[in-house]
Amino acid sequence: MSEDLFEGEKGEDAGDPSVAYGDSTTGNTSRISSVDKLYIVLISLHGLIRGENMELGRDSDTGGQVKYVVELAKALSSCPGVYRVDLLTREILAPNFDRGYGESVEALIPTSFKNFKQERGENSGAYIIRIPFGQKDKYLAKEHLWPFIQEFVDGALSHIVHMSRAIGEEISCGQPVWPAVIHGHYASAGVAAALLSGALNVPMVFTGHFLGKDKLEELLKRGRQTREQINMTYKIMRRIEAEELALDASEIVIASTRQEIEEQWNLYDGFEVILARKLRARVKRGANCYGRYMPRMVIIPPGVEFGHIIHDFDMDGEEDGPSPASEDPSIWSEIMRFFTNPRKPMILAVARPYPEKNITTLVKAFGECRPLRELANLTLIMGNREAISKMHNMSAAVLTSVLTLIDEYDLYGQVAYPKHHKHSEVPDIYRLAVRTKGAFVNVPYFEQFGVTLIEAAMHGLPVIATKNGAPVEINQVLDNGLLVDPHDQHAIADALYKLLSEKQLWLRCRENGLKNIHQFSWPEHCKNYLSRISTLGPRYPAFTSNKEQIRAPIKGRKHIIVISVDSVSKEDLIHIIRNSTEVVRTENLLGLTGFVLSTSLTIAEIHSLLISAGMLPTEFDAFICNSGSDLYYPSRSGDTPSNSRVTFALDRNYQSHIEYHWGGEGLRKYLVKWASSVVERRGRIEKQVIFEDSEHSSTYCLSFKVVNPNHLPPLKELQKLMRVQSLRCHPLYNHSASRLSVIPIHASRSKALRYLSVRWGIELPNVVVLVGETGDSDYEELFGGLHKTVILKGEFNTPANRIHTVRRYPLQDVVALDSSNIIGIDGCSADDMRSALKQLGITTQ
Repeated sequence: MSEDLFEGEKGEDAGDPSVAYGDSTTGNTSRISSVDKLYIVLISLHGLIRGENMELGRDSDTGGQVKYVVELAKALSSCPGVYRVDLLTREILAPNFDRGYGESVEALIPTSFKNFKQERGENSGAYIIRIPFGQKDKYLAKEHLWPFIQEFVDGALSHIVHMSRAIGEEISCGQPVWPAVIHGHYASAGVAAALLSGALNVPMVFTGHFLGKDKLEELLKRGRQTREQINMTYKIMRRIEAEELALDASEIVIASTRQEIEEQWNLYDGFEVILARKLRARVKRGANCYGRYMPRMVIIPPGVEFGHIIHDFDMDGEEDGPSPASEDPSIWSEIMRFFTNPRKPMILAVARPYPEKNITTLVKAFGECRPLRELANLTLIMGNREAISKMHNMSAAVLTSVLTLIDEYDLYGQVAYPKHHKHSEVPDIYRLAVRTKGAFVNVPYFEQFGVTLIEAAMHGLPVIATKNGAPVEINQVLDNGLLVDPHDQHAIADALYKLLSEKQLWLRCRENGLKNIHQFSWPEHCKNYLSRISTLGPRYPAFTSNKEQIRAPIKGRKHIIVISVDSVSKEDLIHIIRNSTEVVRTENLLGLTGFVLSTSLTIAEIHSLLISAGMLPTEFDAFICNSGSDLYYPSRSGDTPSNSRVTFALDRNYQSHIEYHWGGEGLRKYLVKWASSVVERRGRIEKQVIFEDSEHSSTYCLSFKVVNPNHLPPLKELQKLMRVQSLRCHPLYNHSASRLSVIPIHASRSKALRYLSVRWGIELPNVVVLVGETGDSDYEELFGGLHKTVILKGEFNTPANRIHTVRRYPLQDVVALDSSNIIGIDGCSADDMRSALKQLGITTQ
């Protein structure tokens, strides 16, 4: 951290919880009023999401997060002050999947909270909204969703704009009711939420669920795969960059435990515990942070649905009364048919068959401890399956290992591993374990949270849990079991035997769990969630209430052609512009088609370029300048073109969208100091190679002239530098890496295009973006989404500079180059352009 930020800082606030890096759920919280009528948007992109009969465990993507987001949506919609909750996910029309996953809207049955019943008031409910993106007839694992994120964002943006206006008609005299918050769940949804937050200028909240850096370190420790192999399998670098982007854009990051913040988020460039404390201390004192910012880390444990609790025992552990066998749930007989003696205490594990869940170590612990085998049975609920041969390789390998161990230890009659169970039967499975006075066991190598531990406690079932991760903090609250080293099978066996054989310990753990479980209820979660949301400053699209009038022909266009070709000379750029306008003229598309020039040039450079080529700026509807940090509309005054004067109207509403946590003068001072340290060394002589470029800078674009690009750090290193300093900005190289621009985090050329679409009602499928074979370092953002992209190929393209082509991840991890929305043409003549437009369906009217 630069010395000027903490000059005189003595750490006197380090012990003050009010200025800590994050907030726990304790303390006084403000209350949401029933007149607030909030619209909340949740995003969870992967897995199979539906309101009832969730297929948890069907695959690696349909686990605890799916259950969490659905129950969160239901619970929030039942709270006072919340008008509507939309859970946005992917529409799935693939064969062998239920048709419900292809329904565009699904109403969710709200959760009833007794203490909120009187205050609920007017409410529109909660809905799953399924947005089509990616291959329409194919189910995609989360690792393969990355290239289609922008397509989701465009579809989601259309839905949110429509819904905000519809809610406004219902409850706000026609004024749009914009989301109070857009909340992304997991890395992919974090990117989507960041883009939507920037496009609409509304607050963003993020929940990571299971973080990429932690997973990468865990996989590297196992030593089974190299870093390259891990990245190929899990797209882990793209995931980590997505989490960094979420940190950049979020106002609040919700964590389940303190450990998640201190040991997991602290691994990221964009978050550092000590720095976060100091920044919050300065904010509290009203001191200048010089443009530095960190999101607020808030600890809110997941809630649990309490509707299914059925007490089979009173608090002394005795049965309330035997029920006839005919009334027993069918899943009980499905499990007990495995056992020779079904009356023994049942050790229950509920986990998907993945290596990190450590199921094989549990089986070894049970198989090698004869006293435990004599005392208890073991039940393994490992998702649903038809045949092991049809399962994913990793799942099949784990199940095969489990069956091999059962055979090796001759555990037949002592271990149950049913093939099928319904989500609605899970409570009955917990009840069976309680009835036999058994225990729940959850011993993965690391547990991000462990909702199953909460569910077990809710049903009065004592637990044995891993000591790595969230269970440590859960056990501190519930005090309902024992913690073990997941690598030590003997410790697992000893803990299980102790818990099951000592009746008083078992009863005490059961009683503690039931007594303390209310702290993990959904009402408690929602109360804390909404109290944090209420502290966020209001942010919304400024143009909806602003009286600034801009005359913009773009509003009435049917088609928009965006010229965003960076890899050509100025002469070739003029050639491309002329050919594009000629095609529109000859194809009778004049008036229907508008043009936008999207570039890293300043408005003065654009004006000079067009005038020197004998072209009028008014041939364009808008100019996206300075790499997306400025947006101008040209207009002409005067009776005839010969005596007219062109003026450029700056869209100040767009500036209000992108100024979020912009460092301004403080950032400029830091960058000037940094630039002086970037030198070319020749022997003992050092020569500065990057200088401030005031001529090409603007309020929201800090420009620097690069003398020797070979001495600049790759873009990913520059991004890391900014994040480590908690500077939330978007650095990029342009002009063949001869210029460095630093713009706000919510500014870019692609984001400016989304802003135009929202403000002027432009249908993105009717937009065509022209790009070259290479481009500035924001090149990849110009692909994807619902707009069409035409790649102009040919020798007129200049080669890519190594400085801005070194990515953290391959281009194909973020761009679906085989998409029907992306085509390539050889050349840039008028005939080439005409052919491309016809391929894309833009033809003569």
